[in-house]
Amino acid sequence: MQLNDVRAVVTGGVSGLGLATAQHIVANGGKVALLDINDDKGAAAVAALGADKAKYFRTDVTDEEQVKADLAAAREFMGGLNAAINCAGILGAGRVLGKEGPMPLKQFSTTVMINLVGSFNVAKAAADLMQHNTPGVDGERGVIVNTASVAAYEGQIGQAAYSASKGGVVGMTLPMARELARFGIRVMTIAPGIFWTPMVDGMPPQVQESLGASIPFPSRLGRPDEFADLVGFILTHTYLNGETIRLDGAVRLAPK
Repeated sequence: MQLNDVRAVVTGGVSGLGLATAQHIVANGGKVALLDINDDKGAAAVAALGADKAKYFRTDVTDEEQVKADLAAAREFMGGLNAAINCAGILGAGRVLGKEGPMPLKQFSTTVMINLVGSFNVAKAAADLMQHNTPGVDGERGVIVNTASVAAYEGQIGQAAYSASKGGVVGMTLPMARELARFGIRVMTIAPGIFWTPMVDGMPPQVQESLGASIPFPSRLGRPDEFADLVGFILTHTYLNGETIRLDGAVRLAPK
């Protein structure tokens, strides 16, 4: 797949990793549909990317019927759908046993619903549409790229819900790739380390500096454009399939 042929839905597409990915695709001649729940940022993103290249859809990724309808509308706008990049997610931080007692089950389930179930919901709806595409090189009909986290492997204290959700994303990558292989649809996952995203922007400067210093090399936070570059690499290399790639500067998270 060439980037100028990419017709992608990007969840969490109006900020952070998702927006950087959308910018990368559009800059290389592709088109994007931005699925998110921030209308103001959605309008700003479309204005910056160009209304002929991007369209915003207010989408709850956990809503099965809404996702199905929005992907169909996105395909119509773009004139096709051959890529789905799942970047929507929440941190869902909280201790299992906190100062106010055990974590409310709703907090845990909401994190898993958005990060894991939402990713699956978009992936399966996208695959349903991609299976009808005309096959390209090697019979490829589409690519799904999910976003996990290094917390899937080294979850910190307070990340039980987040790590469980991202571990689930890693866990479904290979079986989904194996199943969708007969349709010519690839499935890959990226597990980012500590990146400049809206989650980090709100932290005190000293905390941001400490996070950067904890990364072996390069000792800085990852840039969203570096994530987007890897997405682009995955989209254009047909032999990448069924794997999770850590993008983390060799960081291994400490317990806290």
